[in-house]
Amino acid sequence: MTSNKGVLKTSIRLTLTAVSTALVCVTTMVFSIYVPQTRGFFNLGETMVYAVALLLGPLVGSFAGGVGSMFADILLGYYHYAPATLIIKALEGGVVGFLGKKRKAHAAYTANEWRVFNTEIAILIGMLISVVGFFYYSGYVELYSSFIVYEAPTSTVFIPPEFWIGIGVIVIIVITAVSFISEAESGIMIISTFFGGLLMVAGYFLYEQFFLGVFALAEVPINIGQMTIGIIIAIPIVKVVRRTLPQIIR
Repeated sequence: MTSNKGVLKTSIRLTLTAVSTALVCVTTMVFSIYVPQTRGFFNLGETMVYAVALLLGPLVGSFAGGVGSMFADILLGYYHYAPATLIIKALEGGVVGFLGKKRKAHAAYTANEWRVFNTEIAILIGMLISVVGFFYYSGYVELYSSFIVYEAPTSTVFIPPEFWIGIGVIVIIVITAVSFISEAESGIMIISTFFGGLLMVAGYFLYEQFFLGVFALAEVPINIGQMTIGIIIAIPIVKVVRRTLPQIIR
């Protein structure tokens, strides 16, 4: 009986890993904005990387984040990013999963302490987006939306410098609001995804700067934006899944 339970548990784990990897890949591919300065792209993949890591832990988060994101790069035609993505997204998923599993270790902190800390993080993220975006990433961007490689963008949009200031303010308001209306567990998830996201931002910056030889700073606000959207969307997803599937997601 014990052996059968172990086999069943392993089978469920493998199935969840496979499904999670596919979800990361699809979420990354479903919408993208090409960044000419770095030959990279904005995507929504962080949302699923964070959700998987928080729900299933560091091992599944690392595998799904790295492999799923790498396949998305390959299928979209960003071959030059695939090796770095495998490593960077794997580390990101592993860090988020590891820190997210430390809920009991953070139980001593009060809700107010988490709110203050999360507000400080919100201000930091908002300022980074506003300053870097304002000075280094304003102008025309090319939009893509498909599961296949495009030879030409679907449209071109001009982004004024003031746009980044507005985005920064919105980010500060949204993350602060989430901190004040949620319980302490949300604070732990925000911290986990924040540090994992910073690792992702730094990883791509270093890869672009030293290996691709492109204007790496141009993609910093884009990656910070990915991180922020991932935090805002992933946390509610995690809460819903934990409530509806408590027997599978522990």
